[in-house]
Amino acid sequence: MNIFVAKLNYRTTSEALEELFAQYGEVVSAKVIMDRETGRSKVSHS
Repeated sequence: MNIFVAKLNYRTTSEALEELFAQYGEVVSAKVIMDRETGRSKVSHS
């Protein structure tokens, strides 16, 4: 199962996301998409 999580804080890391979800079950992988220019996690703007 893949879960998409939006509106994360830009300081969120893949490791932190994995730790959070691991409290509820096995996590195979967690990935925060990073912006190449800023080095921060990507944030969508509306």
